Amino acid sequence: DLRWGLEILSSVGVAHSVSESQLDAVTGLSGSGPAYVFLVAEAMTDAGVAAGLQRPIARELAYQTIAGAGTMLLAEGADAAELRANVTTPGGTTAAGLGVLEESGLRAAFHRAVAAATARSRELGSEA
Repeated sequence: DLRWGLEILSSVGVAHSVSESQLDAVTGLSGSGPAYVFLVAEAMTDAGVAAGLQRPIARELAYQTIAGAGTMLLAEGADAAELRANVTTPGGTTAAGLGVLEESGLRAAFHRAVAAATARSRELGSEA
């Protein structure tokens, strides 16, 4: 029974009922998602080192920043765009960094990554 399965899965995490046609997209976004976040953590750590921090300090700051942001995102009613706007002062340091990320195509890169992982999931499913 679907309700029973969702109840079991929800006891250890978040579970959603999606159509079979959406399973590849779930894999591309959520299944591969941890690796995307780990890559962001690596990149932030490397950038901190390049900016002059010792690697252990850069790593801890990057990891704690990601963990703290994740906690904020999981808060009831949280919206990523609103949270981003709330921590971004126009003309400030965060705005400068975000400008570079947007100009560098970060958002589009995430779209392409999820699309590629989704397509690969579809391919693997058709081979089975």
